[in-house]
Amino acid sequence: MQQKENVQLNRSLGLWSALALVIGTVIGSGIFFKQASVLSLAGSTTTALWAWFLGGVITLTAGLTIAEIGAQMPHTGGLYVYMEKMYGKLWGFLSGWMQIIVYGPAMIASLAAYLAILLTDFFHLSSNLRIPLALLAILFIGLINFLSNRFGATIQILTTLGKLLPVAAIIIFGLLFGDHAALNQTVTTASSSSNGSFGVAILATLFAYDGWILIANMGGEIKNPKKMLPRAISFGIILVLVCYMLVTLGVFRTMPAQRIVNLGQNATPAFAVTAFGDIGGKLLNIGVIISILGCMNGKVMTFPRIMYAMAKNHEIPFSKTLSYLHPKTRAPLFSTTAIMLIAGIMVIFFNPDRLSEICIFTVYVFYVMAFVGLFLLRRRNPNQKRAFNVPLYPLTPIVAIAGVLFVIISEIQSDIVGVGVSFIFVVIGIPIYYYEKAQERKELKK
Repeated sequence: MQQKENVQLNRSLGLWSALALVIGTVIGSGIFFKQASVLSLAGSTTTALWAWFLGGVITLTAGLTIAEIGAQMPHTGGLYVYMEKMYGKLWGFLSGWMQIIVYGPAMIASLAAYLAILLTDFFHLSSNLRIPLALLAILFIGLINFLSNRFGATIQILTTLGKLLPVAAIIIFGLLFGDHAALNQTVTTASSSSNGSFGVAILATLFAYDGWILIANMGGEIKNPKKMLPRAISFGIILVLVCYMLVTLGVFRTMPAQRIVNLGQNATPAFAVTAFGDIGGKLLNIGVIISILGCMNGKVMTFPRIMYAMAKNHEIPFSKTLSYLHPKTRAPLFSTTAIMLIAGIMVIFFNPDRLSEICIFTVYVFYVMAFVGLFLLRRRNPNQKRAFNVPLYPLTPIVAIAGVLFVIISEIQSDIVGVGVSFIFVVIGIPIYYYEKAQERKELKK
Protein backbone atom coordinates (compact mmCIF):
# COMPACT_ATOMS: atom_id res chain seq x y z
CA MET A 1 0.00 0.00 0.00
CA GLN A 2 1.44 3.36 -1.04
CA GLN A 3 1.59 6.22 1.41
CA LYS A 4 2.84 9.76 1.49
CA GLU A 5 6.26 9.94 3.12
CA ASN A 6 5.25 12.81 5.44
CA VAL A 7 2.99 10.58 7.58
CA GLN A 8 5.03 9.79 10.68
CA LEU A 9 4.35 8.22 14.06
CA ASN A 10 2.90 10.72 16.51
CA ARG A 11 5.54 11.89 19.02
CA SER A 12 3.02 12.67 21.75
CA LEU A 13 3.83 10.43 24.73
CA GLY A 14 5.03 12.21 27.86
CA LEU A 15 6.66 10.92 31.02
CA TRP A 16 3.42 9.71 32.65
CA SER A 17 2.42 7.71 29.57
CA ALA A 18 5.90 6.21 29.32
CA LEU A 19 5.91 5.37 33.04
CA ALA A 20 2.50 3.74 32.74
CA LEU A 21 3.80 1.62 29.86
CA VAL A 22 6.80 0.42 31.88
CA ILE A 23 4.78 -0.34 35.01
CA GLY A 24 1.77 -1.68 33.12
CA THR A 25 3.75 -4.11 30.96
CA VAL A 26 5.64 -5.47 33.98
CA ILE A 27 2.85 -5.79 36.55
CA GLY A 28 0.49 -8.38 35.13
CA SER A 29 -0.61 -11.32 37.25
CA GLY A 30 2.81 -12.48 38.51
CA ILE A 31 2.92 -10.46 41.72
CA PHE A 32 -0.53 -11.75 42.69
CA PHE A 33 0.12 -15.43 42.00
CA LYS A 34 3.88 -16.08 42.36
CA GLN A 35 4.18 -15.49 46.10
CA ALA A 36 3.79 -19.17 46.99
CA SER A 37 6.16 -20.50 44.32
CA VAL A 38 8.95 -18.05 45.18
CA LEU A 39 8.53 -18.77 48.90
CA SER A 40 8.51 -22.52 48.36
CA LEU A 41 11.70 -22.35 46.30
CA ALA A 42 13.43 -19.98 48.72
CA GLY A 43 12.59 -21.98 51.83
CA SER A 44 11.92 -19.04 54.16
CA THR A 45 10.22 -15.65 54.10
CA THR A 46 13.52 -13.81 54.59
CA THR A 47 15.17 -15.63 51.69
CA ALA A 48 12.08 -15.05 49.52
CA LEU A 49 12.25 -11.32 50.18
CA TRP A 50 15.92 -11.36 49.21
CA ALA A 51 14.97 -13.18 45.98
CA TRP A 52 12.41 -10.50 45.08
CA PHE A 53 14.92 -7.78 45.93
CA LEU A 54 17.81 -9.25 43.96
CA GLY A 55 15.54 -9.99 40.99
CA GLY A 56 14.56 -6.32 41.06
CA VAL A 57 18.18 -5.17 41.32
CA ILE A 58 19.18 -7.31 38.32
CA THR A 59 16.22 -5.91 36.39
CA LEU A 60 17.18 -2.36 37.37
CA THR A 61 20.77 -2.82 36.19
CA ALA A 62 19.43 -4.17 32.90
CA GLY A 63 17.07 -1.22 32.58
CA LEU A 64 19.79 1.35 33.31
CA THR A 65 22.05 -0.29 30.74
CA ILE A 66 19.35 -0.17 28.05
CA ALA A 67 18.51 3.39 29.11
CA GLU A 68 21.98 4.59 28.07
CA ILE A 69 21.75 2.72 24.75
CA GLY A 70 18.20 3.91 24.12
CA ALA A 71 19.10 7.53 24.81
CA GLN A 72 21.67 7.29 21.99
CA MET A 73 19.21 5.55 19.60
CA PRO A 74 15.75 6.97 20.42
CA HIS A 75 14.02 5.32 17.48
CA THR A 76 10.96 3.14 17.01
CA GLY A 77 11.80 -0.57 17.34
CA GLY A 78 13.81 -0.71 20.56
CA LEU A 79 15.97 -3.81 20.81
CA TYR A 80 15.65 -4.42 17.06
CA VAL A 81 17.25 -1.03 16.36
CA TYR A 82 19.94 -1.43 19.03
CA MET A 83 21.03 -4.82 17.70
CA GLU A 84 21.16 -3.50 14.13
CA LYS A 85 23.26 -0.46 15.06
CA MET A 86 25.67 -2.45 17.24
CA TYR A 87 25.99 -5.78 15.38
CA GLY A 88 24.64 -5.27 11.88
CA LYS A 89 21.36 -5.63 10.00
CA LEU A 90 21.09 -9.43 10.21
CA TRP A 91 21.30 -9.47 14.01
CA GLY A 92 18.81 -6.64 14.22
CA PHE A 93 16.44 -8.52 11.93
CA LEU A 94 16.70 -11.77 13.92
CA SER A 95 15.98 -10.04 17.23
CA GLY A 96 12.94 -8.35 15.70
CA TRP A 97 11.82 -11.49 13.85
CA MET A 98 11.68 -13.55 17.05
CA GLN A 99 9.68 -10.86 18.82
CA ILE A 100 7.05 -10.24 16.13
CA ILE A 101 6.50 -13.79 14.89
CA VAL A 102 6.47 -15.78 18.13
CA TYR A 103 7.41 -14.08 21.39
CA GLY A 104 5.21 -10.96 21.28
CA PRO A 105 2.05 -12.63 19.93
CA ALA A 106 2.54 -15.56 22.33
CA MET A 107 2.71 -13.20 25.30
CA ILE A 108 -0.44 -11.39 24.16
CA ALA A 109 -2.22 -14.70 23.54
CA SER A 110 -1.14 -16.06 26.91
CA LEU A 111 -2.48 -12.99 28.73
CA ALA A 112 -5.75 -13.18 26.76
CA ALA A 113 -6.18 -16.87 27.58
CA TYR A 114 -5.55 -16.26 31.28
CA LEU A 115 -7.92 -13.29 31.26
CA ALA A 116 -10.61 -15.50 29.73
CA ILE A 117 -10.18 -18.03 32.56
CA LEU A 118 -10.62 -15.28 35.15
CA LEU A 119 -13.70 -13.89 33.38
CA THR A 120 -15.43 -17.27 33.08
CA ASP A 121 -14.72 -18.02 36.76
CA PHE A 122 -15.77 -14.56 37.94
CA PHE A 123 -19.06 -14.54 36.03
CA HIS A 124 -19.64 -18.33 36.37
CA LEU A 125 -19.64 -18.84 32.61
CA SER A 126 -19.07 -22.05 30.66
CA SER A 127 -15.45 -22.97 30.07
CA ASN A 128 -16.38 -23.36 26.39
CA LEU A 129 -16.44 -19.56 26.20
CA ARG A 130 -12.78 -19.17 27.11
CA ILE A 131 -11.40 -19.14 23.57
CA PRO A 132 -14.08 -16.72 22.24
CA LEU A 133 -13.50 -14.42 25.24
CA ALA A 134 -9.74 -14.50 24.69
CA LEU A 135 -10.23 -13.58 21.01
CA LEU A 136 -12.63 -10.78 21.96
CA ALA A 137 -10.07 -9.41 24.44
CA ILE A 138 -7.38 -9.33 21.72
CA LEU A 139 -9.81 -7.67 19.31
CA PHE A 140 -10.92 -5.09 21.89
CA ILE A 141 -7.38 -4.06 22.82
CA GLY A 142 -6.32 -4.09 19.17
CA LEU A 143 -9.17 -1.78 18.13
CA ILE A 144 -8.18 0.69 20.84
CA ASN A 145 -4.71 0.75 19.33
CA PHE A 146 -6.10 1.52 15.88
CA LEU A 147 -6.72 5.00 17.27
CA SER A 148 -4.11 7.61 18.08
CA ASN A 149 -1.42 6.49 20.51
CA ARG A 150 -2.91 8.96 22.99
CA PHE A 151 -5.93 6.65 23.40
CA GLY A 152 -3.72 3.64 24.07
CA ALA A 153 -1.61 5.70 26.46
CA THR A 154 -4.73 6.91 28.30
CA ILE A 155 -5.97 3.33 28.67
CA GLN A 156 -2.51 2.38 29.92
CA ILE A 157 -2.51 5.12 32.56
CA LEU A 158 -6.05 4.22 33.73
CA THR A 159 -5.39 0.49 33.92
CA THR A 160 -2.06 1.09 35.68
CA LEU A 161 -3.83 3.20 38.31
CA GLY A 162 -6.52 0.51 38.51
CA LYS A 163 -4.02 -2.30 39.07
CA LEU A 164 -2.19 -0.28 41.73
CA LEU A 165 -5.35 -0.10 43.86
CA PRO A 166 -5.34 -3.80 44.88
CA VAL A 167 -1.56 -3.58 45.26
CA ALA A 168 -2.01 -0.64 47.65
CA ALA A 169 -4.78 -2.47 49.54
CA ILE A 170 -2.55 -5.52 50.09
CA ILE A 171 0.35 -3.35 51.24
CA ILE A 172 -1.67 -1.17 53.62
CA PHE A 173 -3.62 -4.00 55.25
CA GLY A 174 -0.63 -6.32 55.51
CA LEU A 175 1.75 -3.78 57.00
CA LEU A 176 -0.75 -2.08 59.34
CA PHE A 177 -2.98 -4.95 60.40
CA GLY A 178 -0.97 -8.12 59.79
CA ASP A 179 -0.03 -9.90 62.99
CA HIS A 180 2.53 -12.45 61.77
CA ALA A 181 6.28 -11.99 61.72
CA ALA A 182 7.19 -11.32 58.11
CA LEU A 183 10.77 -12.52 58.53
CA ASN A 184 12.40 -15.82 59.48
CA GLN A 185 9.38 -18.06 58.83
CA THR A 186 10.42 -21.34 57.24
CA VAL A 187 8.51 -23.81 55.07
CA THR A 188 8.92 -27.56 54.79
CA THR A 189 8.36 -28.03 51.04
CA ALA A 190 11.47 -26.24 49.84
CA SER A 191 14.34 -28.09 48.23
CA SER A 192 17.07 -29.21 50.59
CA SER A 193 19.64 -27.52 48.37
CA SER A 194 19.27 -23.95 49.56
CA ASN A 195 21.71 -22.45 47.07
CA GLY A 196 20.05 -24.04 44.07
CA SER A 197 16.58 -23.22 45.37
CA PHE A 198 17.52 -19.59 46.00
CA GLY A 199 18.81 -19.28 42.44
CA VAL A 200 15.59 -20.73 41.00
CA ALA A 201 13.58 -18.38 43.26
CA ILE A 202 15.45 -15.40 41.79
CA LEU A 203 14.76 -16.79 38.31
CA ALA A 204 11.02 -16.91 39.11
CA THR A 205 11.08 -13.25 40.17
CA LEU A 206 12.98 -12.22 37.02
CA PHE A 207 10.10 -13.50 34.89
CA ALA A 208 7.70 -11.46 37.06
CA TYR A 209 9.84 -8.36 36.39
CA ASP A 210 10.09 -8.91 32.62
CA GLY A 211 8.45 -6.54 30.11
CA TRP A 212 10.14 -3.25 31.01
CA ILE A 213 12.15 -3.14 27.75
CA LEU A 214 9.02 -2.82 25.60
CA ILE A 215 8.85 0.94 26.22
CA ALA A 216 11.97 1.19 24.03
CA ASN A 217 9.84 0.13 21.05
CA MET A 218 8.01 3.46 21.37
CA GLY A 219 11.19 5.57 21.11
CA GLY A 220 9.86 7.35 18.02
CA GLU A 221 6.67 8.41 19.83
CA ILE A 222 8.06 9.69 23.15
CA LYS A 223 8.60 13.40 23.63
CA ASN A 224 12.29 14.22 24.15
CA PRO A 225 13.17 10.49 24.26
CA LYS A 226 16.83 11.06 25.12
CA LYS A 227 15.69 12.24 28.56
CA MET A 228 12.25 10.68 28.94
CA LEU A 229 13.20 7.10 28.03
CA PRO A 230 15.90 6.73 30.74
CA ARG A 231 13.60 8.35 33.31
CA ALA A 232 10.64 6.11 32.46
CA ILE A 233 12.73 2.93 32.56
CA SER A 234 14.59 3.85 35.78
CA PHE A 235 11.66 5.22 37.78
CA GLY A 236 9.28 2.55 36.46
CA ILE A 237 11.48 -0.38 37.49
CA ILE A 238 12.23 1.18 40.90
CA LEU A 239 8.50 1.65 41.55
CA VAL A 240 7.76 -1.95 40.51
CA LEU A 241 10.57 -3.23 42.76
CA VAL A 242 9.18 -1.29 45.75
CA CYS A 243 5.63 -2.53 45.03
CA TYR A 244 6.76 -6.15 44.75
CA MET A 245 8.72 -5.98 48.00
CA LEU A 246 5.89 -4.32 49.95
CA VAL A 247 3.22 -6.67 48.56
CA THR A 248 5.36 -9.64 49.57
CA LEU A 249 5.83 -8.19 53.07
CA GLY A 250 2.09 -7.54 53.33
CA VAL A 251 1.19 -11.11 52.36
CA PHE A 252 3.81 -12.58 54.72
CA ARG A 253 2.50 -10.50 57.65
CA THR A 254 -1.08 -11.59 57.04
CA MET A 255 -0.76 -15.38 56.62
CA PRO A 256 1.65 -18.01 57.97
CA ALA A 257 4.33 -18.98 55.48
CA GLN A 258 3.35 -22.64 55.39
CA ARG A 259 -0.26 -21.76 54.58
CA ILE A 260 0.90 -19.53 51.70
CA VAL A 261 2.87 -22.44 50.21
CA ASN A 262 -0.02 -24.87 50.70
CA LEU A 263 -2.45 -22.51 48.96
CA GLY A 264 -0.17 -22.06 45.94
CA GLN A 265 -1.63 -19.70 43.34
CA ASN A 266 -4.66 -19.18 45.58
CA ALA A 267 -2.55 -17.53 48.31
CA THR A 268 -3.23 -13.91 47.33
CA PRO A 269 -6.99 -14.46 46.76
CA ALA A 270 -7.07 -16.15 50.19
CA PHE A 271 -5.31 -13.09 51.59
CA ALA A 272 -8.02 -10.86 50.11
CA VAL A 273 -10.78 -12.95 51.69
CA THR A 274 -8.94 -12.97 55.04
CA ALA A 275 -8.44 -9.20 54.93
CA PHE A 276 -11.67 -7.96 53.40
CA GLY A 277 -14.11 -10.89 53.38
CA ASP A 278 -15.76 -12.44 50.32
CA ILE A 279 -16.14 -9.05 48.69
CA GLY A 280 -12.37 -8.65 49.01
CA GLY A 281 -11.77 -11.75 46.91
CA LYS A 282 -14.09 -10.42 44.21
CA LEU A 283 -12.44 -6.99 44.23
CA LEU A 284 -9.01 -8.59 43.92
CA ASN A 285 -10.18 -10.58 40.91
CA ILE A 286 -11.42 -7.35 39.33
CA GLY A 287 -8.03 -5.79 40.06
CA VAL A 288 -6.22 -8.69 38.41
CA ILE A 289 -8.54 -8.50 35.38
CA ILE A 290 -7.76 -4.79 35.02
CA SER A 291 -4.08 -5.55 35.53
CA ILE A 292 -4.03 -8.11 32.71
CA LEU A 293 -5.96 -5.81 30.39
CA GLY A 294 -3.37 -3.10 31.00
CA CYS A 295 -0.53 -5.52 30.45
CA MET A 296 -2.11 -6.68 27.18
CA ASN A 297 -2.62 -3.09 26.06
CA GLY A 298 1.04 -2.29 26.67
CA LYS A 299 2.14 -5.25 24.58
CA VAL A 300 -0.34 -4.56 21.76
CA MET A 301 0.93 -0.97 21.69
CA THR A 302 4.62 -1.89 21.58
CA PHE A 303 5.17 -5.10 19.59
CA PRO A 304 3.56 -3.80 16.35
CA ARG A 305 6.09 -0.94 16.45
CA ILE A 306 8.86 -3.50 15.89
CA MET A 307 7.00 -4.92 12.89
CA TYR A 308 6.41 -1.40 11.57
CA ALA A 309 10.11 -0.48 11.94
CA MET A 310 11.19 -3.68 10.17
CA ALA A 311 8.69 -3.05 7.37
CA LYS A 312 10.02 0.50 6.95
CA ASN A 313 13.42 -1.11 6.33
CA HIS A 314 11.88 -3.56 3.78
CA GLU A 315 13.01 -6.59 5.79
CA ILE A 316 9.80 -8.60 6.06
CA PRO A 317 7.14 -9.81 3.59
CA PHE A 318 4.35 -7.31 2.77
CA SER A 319 6.57 -4.43 3.92
CA LYS A 320 4.62 -1.78 1.98
CA THR A 321 1.41 -2.76 3.74
CA LEU A 322 2.90 -3.34 7.20
CA SER A 323 4.66 0.04 7.16
CA TYR A 324 1.39 1.88 6.51
CA LEU A 325 0.30 4.53 9.01
CA HIS A 326 -3.24 5.86 9.12
CA PRO A 327 -3.00 9.51 7.98
CA LYS A 328 -5.18 10.81 10.86
CA THR A 329 -4.40 8.54 13.81
CA ARG A 330 -0.82 7.78 12.64
CA ALA A 331 -1.27 4.27 13.99
CA PRO A 332 0.38 1.26 12.29
CA LEU A 333 -2.95 -0.38 11.46
CA PHE A 334 -1.74 -3.37 9.49
CA SER A 335 1.18 -4.20 11.78
CA THR A 336 -1.22 -4.12 14.74
CA THR A 337 -3.68 -6.31 12.81
CA ALA A 338 -0.92 -8.80 11.94
CA ILE A 339 0.17 -9.14 15.58
CA MET A 340 -3.49 -9.60 16.61
CA LEU A 341 -4.03 -12.31 13.98
CA ILE A 342 -0.93 -14.26 15.01
CA ALA A 343 -1.97 -14.01 18.67
CA GLY A 344 -5.49 -15.16 17.80
CA ILE A 345 -4.16 -18.19 15.90
CA MET A 346 -2.03 -19.08 18.91
CA VAL A 347 -5.04 -18.89 21.23
CA ILE A 348 -7.02 -21.29 19.01
CA PHE A 349 -4.39 -23.81 17.93
CA PHE A 350 -1.41 -23.67 20.32
CA ASN A 351 -0.39 -23.34 23.94
CA PRO A 352 0.75 -19.68 24.05
CA ASP A 353 2.20 -20.09 27.56
CA ARG A 354 4.55 -22.76 26.26
CA LEU A 355 5.47 -20.73 23.18
CA SER A 356 6.39 -17.68 25.26
CA GLU A 357 8.45 -19.87 27.61
CA ILE A 358 10.28 -21.42 24.65
CA CYS A 359 11.23 -17.99 23.29
CA ILE A 360 12.62 -16.71 26.60
CA PHE A 361 16.00 -18.27 25.78
CA THR A 362 16.65 -16.42 22.52
CA VAL A 363 15.13 -13.16 23.79
CA TYR A 364 17.57 -13.23 26.70
CA VAL A 365 20.44 -14.05 24.32
CA PHE A 366 19.62 -10.81 22.50
CA TYR A 367 19.42 -9.02 25.87
CA VAL A 368 22.93 -10.07 26.83
CA MET A 369 24.24 -9.07 23.40
CA ALA A 370 22.65 -5.64 23.87
CA PHE A 371 24.23 -5.23 27.32
CA VAL A 372 27.66 -6.18 25.95
CA GLY A 373 26.95 -3.71 23.17
CA LEU A 374 27.15 -0.84 25.67
CA PHE A 375 30.86 -1.54 26.07
CA LEU A 376 31.21 -1.59 22.27
CA LEU A 377 29.46 1.77 21.93
CA ARG A 378 31.69 3.38 24.54
CA ARG A 379 34.80 1.99 22.85
CA ARG A 380 33.70 3.16 19.40
CA ASN A 381 32.69 6.63 20.60
CA PRO A 382 34.82 7.39 23.68
CA ASN A 383 34.33 11.17 23.48
CA GLN A 384 30.63 11.19 22.63
CA LYS A 385 28.46 13.38 24.83
CA ARG A 386 25.66 11.20 26.16
CA ALA A 387 22.24 12.34 27.37
CA PHE A 388 22.30 9.57 29.99
CA ASN A 389 25.22 7.70 31.53
CA VAL A 390 24.57 4.42 33.31
CA PRO A 391 25.44 4.84 37.01
CA LEU A 392 28.39 2.88 38.47
CA TYR A 393 29.74 1.93 35.04
CA PRO A 394 31.07 -0.73 34.38
CA LEU A 395 29.60 -2.51 37.44
CA THR A 396 25.97 -1.95 36.44
CA PRO A 397 26.12 -3.54 32.96
CA ILE A 398 28.30 -6.37 34.34
CA VAL A 399 25.59 -7.21 36.90
CA ALA A 400 22.98 -7.06 34.12
CA ILE A 401 25.04 -9.42 31.95
CA ALA A 402 25.55 -11.83 34.87
CA GLY A 403 21.83 -11.84 35.67
CA VAL A 404 20.80 -12.55 32.08
CA LEU A 405 23.47 -15.25 31.69
CA PHE A 406 21.97 -16.87 34.77
CA VAL A 407 18.59 -17.02 33.03
CA ILE A 408 20.16 -18.42 29.84
CA ILE A 409 22.08 -21.15 31.70
CA SER A 410 19.00 -22.03 33.75
CA GLU A 411 16.93 -22.37 30.58
CA ILE A 412 19.52 -24.67 28.99
CA GLN A 413 19.58 -26.85 32.11
CA SER A 414 15.83 -27.03 32.59
CA ASP A 415 14.41 -27.00 29.03
CA ILE A 416 16.92 -28.07 26.41
CA VAL A 417 14.12 -29.07 24.02
CA GLY A 418 12.57 -25.62 24.29
CA VAL A 419 15.98 -24.04 23.69
CA GLY A 420 16.34 -26.10 20.51
CA VAL A 421 12.88 -25.10 19.26
CA SER A 422 13.63 -21.47 20.09
CA PHE A 423 16.83 -21.69 18.03
CA ILE A 424 14.85 -23.14 15.09
CA PHE A 425 12.44 -20.18 15.17
CA VAL A 426 15.40 -17.83 14.83
CA VAL A 427 17.08 -19.81 12.04
CA ILE A 428 13.87 -19.79 9.98
CA GLY A 429 14.22 -16.03 9.80
CA ILE A 430 17.62 -16.12 8.06
CA PRO A 431 16.45 -17.18 4.55
CA ILE A 432 13.51 -14.77 4.83
CA TYR A 433 15.93 -11.92 5.56
CA TYR A 434 18.13 -12.67 2.56
CA TYR A 435 15.14 -13.22 0.28
CA GLU A 436 13.64 -9.84 1.21
CA LYS A 437 16.99 -8.12 0.73
CA ALA A 438 17.31 -9.72 -2.72
CA GLN A 439 13.80 -8.50 -3.61
CA GLU A 440 14.70 -5.01 -2.44
CA ARG A 441 17.79 -4.96 -4.67
CA LYS A 442 15.66 -6.03 -7.66
CA GLU A 443 13.21 -3.19 -6.96
CA LEU A 444 16.05 -0.68 -6.85
CA LYS A 445 17.39 -1.84 -10.22
CA LYS A 446 14.04 -1.29 -11.95
